[in-house]
Order: sequence, then C-alpha cells, then structure tokens
Amino acid sequence: MVKVNENYLKLPGSYLFSTIGKKVSAFAAANPDKKVIRLGIGDVTQPLAPSIITALHSAVDEMADAATFRGYAPDLGYVFLRSAIAKNDYQDRGCDIAADEIFVSDGAKCDSSNIQEIFSLDNKIAVCDPVYPVYVDSNVMAGRTGTWDPKTETWSDVIYMPCTAENDFAPELPKETPDLIYLCFPNNPTGSTITKDQLQVWVDYANKVGAIIIYDAAYEAYISEDNVPHTIYECEGARTCAIELRSFSKNAGFTGVRLGFTVVPKELKAGDTCLHGLWARRHGTKYNGAPYIVQKAGEAVYSEAGKAQLKKQIAYYMKNASVIFEGLKSAGYTVSGGVNAPYIWLKTPDHMTSWEFFDYLLEKANVVGTPGSGFGPSGEGYFRLTAFGSYENTVEAIERIKAL
Repeated sequence: MVKVNENYLKLPGSYLFSTIGKKVSAFAAANPDKKVIRLGIGDVTQPLAPSIITALHSAVDEMADAATFRGYAPDLGYVFLRSAIAKNDYQDRGCDIAADEIFVSDGAKCDSSNIQEIFSLDNKIAVCDPVYPVYVDSNVMAGRTGTWDPKTETWSDVIYMPCTAENDFAPELPKETPDLIYLCFPNNPTGSTITKDQLQVWVDYANKVGAIIIYDAAYEAYISEDNVPHTIYECEGARTCAIELRSFSKNAGFTGVRLGFTVVPKELKAGDTCLHGLWARRHGTKYNGAPYIVQKAGEAVYSEAGKAQLKKQIAYYMKNASVIFEGLKSAGYTVSGGVNAPYIWLKTPDHMTSWEFFDYLLEKANVVGTPGSGFGPSGEGYFRLTAFGSYENTVEAIERIKAL
C-alpha cells in the first residue's frame, strides 16, 4: 500500500498567503461593489524596466534562429549571468565571490526551501521569530522540526530567536547551539536591518560553534543606510560559514519571470564535506536551469541602463513605504521598517489579534495586509503592509485606514 510523507500532515493549516487569498476572494465575491486594495503579499506591480524588455525580445529572437537557438542551460547557469552577478553584487563591493560559486535558479523561495536537503535530518535549525514561513515549513516537510505545540504555535526541535520591539526586531545569539541558522536582512516581515558589526557577530559565532548561516538577502537593493551590509560576505570569515540566497523578484520585478541564485563558497564545509560540491550535485540532478531568455533578462539588470531604471523603480516603491509609514504614524499607530525595506511592521490597535485586525481592515477599509501571527508567535499583535502596490492605491489605502 502506498504511504504518504507524514511530515506533510504535521503542517498546521494551509500556507499563510493561501489562507489570505481565500479570505480575500470570499470577501470580494460577497462585496462585488467594493474596491479591495491589496498590500499583503509582497508582489510587485510596476512593469519590467525597458532594458529588461529589450533583452527579453532579443533573446526570443535568438531562439527563433537555428544559429543562436539554446537548449538546456548549464547546471550552474550561463557564464554571462554568473559573471555579471559576481562582479556587480560581490566583487565591486570588495567580496571575494567567483562566478563558479553562484548557482542560478528560478527564485529564492525555491532555494530557501531546497537548501535544507543537503543537510542531515538531525541538524537543529534556528530561525528569527517572526520568520518567513518557508524556512520553517520546508524543514517540517523534511522531518527536522519535531512536534507542533498548538498552544505556543512552536515546533519542539526548532530554536526560536524572538525579534521584538525590545531588541529592535533583531535576533540575539541563541542560548541553545544550532546547526543551521536562518537570517534574513533586510528582514521579511519586520523590515528591520542590522549593521555590519552586528552581522559580524553572527559570522564569528557560526564559525566558533561550527554552524552554517543561510542568509536571505532578497531585499538588499532597498538598503539606503551606509552601515547596513548588502551581503554577508562583507563580513570577515563568512566564506567558511555562510550560504547566501538572492532573488531578482523584488529588485527587478521578476516575480512573474522567475530568477534567483544561491552563493555557496568553495571553502564552506560540513565536517570534511565540501558543501559547494554537494549543492552542485543536488542542483544538477533536480533542476534543469532557468530559461535562456530569462537569464538574458537577468544580465540586463546589471547594464548601466538597467541599473538606472531599476534605481527609479525601487525609489517608487520606497516612496510608497514612506507614505505608509508616515500616514500610519500620524494616525497614532506604532510602526517600524520602511527605511531599508519595502515592508512596514505595525502594532495592531486596541489589543486586537493579528487576524482580528486583518478582518477589521478588510471589512471596514477594504484593505488587505498580512497578520503578523502568520510569521510566528512573536508576530502576534503585529501586522505587515507592503510598499509594492501602485502609488495611487497606496495613498488611497492609507487614507482609508486613517479614516477608521
């Protein structure tokens, strides 16, 4: 008789954003006359930059010509893209990352879920709380998290690192020693950041205890402050303890195009095993590569025209972030984030739970956000709004909230 992977049955409820989607769809169906403004999911709304569109069109034309047609992509990704990434994202920042240490994929969400496959099931993970749900859920599916406690909404074999207002939404070193440490800065969902010196503490700690940091830098393009690191490899010793995940979704609007990459330095080891070779084996076996036309679009991100166009696009979203932050603050809300990240983290009013505030905003203002409790127990009593809507909708949504 066929048996299922019972670890999947341990997952409580459905994926956070699936639950939100169902609630919003039901409300919209029952209230067809109401305009719902969605500031919940972190999906972009602005069109692809002109230089990216030009690259896509050119690559499509190449696929129509036998002389320039491309089939399967190389395992790690095309050299033209990996070289552009290595130079612009790392070498130009003084970081010693080579093109052949970069693995091109279809996005950071998949990589953040898949990376745990190369590690033993008896490794203990540490996560920020609140946390991007995929880090935890993928480890649940693998069977690494123990049992679920519905009262505390925690897993028995996961080390939670609370990120609260008291510690400026930045985690402290855990008392229990982890094997795998998930860090995301600028942070999703809180929008918080840490300084280079603070990140260096984590790198030194990981090297000392023999842990691996899985560092999600998907939002680095939104960093505006000088003392905030764009990559963990700005820290001394990171090559021996850190894997970095990156995405083109938020910096270049590729949510519907799909492109990302993972950096695994060759010095990085678990015991005597080189993790670069292990990830290469997994990548080559289970992944056939991002499409050529998409990788050519990715290369255009690093062109001079592409950089200039995307700088304006990021400024557009950060203007939205300022509208949300200042508008909520003037209305008496306690808010953070929105400076180095496109997320605003607010405390729910009148002792409402996160989901009560979700229902309240949807019903009274027809605005969708994300309940903080969906990101972990320390997210209860908080709420996330994103700056990825259109400027007009963002202004209207905040005016609606202020009028409540």
